[in-house]
Amino acid sequence: MSAKPALPANSLQRDAQALHAAVSDLVRVYQFRDRDRICCYDISVTQCYALEALVERGPSRSQALAEALMLDKSTTTRVADALVRKGYVERLPDPDDARAVSLRVTPEGRRLYEKINRELIEQQADLLRDLDPQMRAAATEIIQRLARAAQARFVSGVSVGSCAPACGNDASTKCG
Repeated sequence: MSAKPALPANSLQRDAQALHAAVSDLVRVYQFRDRDRICCYDISVTQCYALEALVERGPSRSQALAEALMLDKSTTTRVADALVRKGYVERLPDPDDARAVSLRVTPEGRRLYEKINRELIEQQADLLRDLDPQMRAAATEIIQRLARAAQARFVSGVSVGSCAPACGNDASTKCG
């Protein structure tokens, strides 16, 4: 295994700044797009993410859904409660543990997810229409790689901000 050549710090810093600005712009646009498009279906963006996770992963306990959404369990419970009230998700006895409950998408919830997802994919097609196939594939691969790297850092507990190096999992460590 050969070592990666070191990039000049100023070049890496410029690239990091440019990536930060580009990702921030993209996330901001998508947050507003998601809020405006998804909320017109009487569910929040977070509820839509929960619905998506349950469609893609299948029935899940609240803790597993909380981990998938990167939310605390109480917030996830409120999200699930709202989806149950609206008839998009149901609670069932967990097949592996009689004391536990599993969340499952209802047929109505699946139809809603598919409708929202179809509209969002149509929007992506409009964005990609003028790009050649190689560029489309490269853009998707880069975004997937960045998402995986960011996910790995987030899950590993890597933090950001001025107190990140001093903050650990030790409850006695104070930051701020």
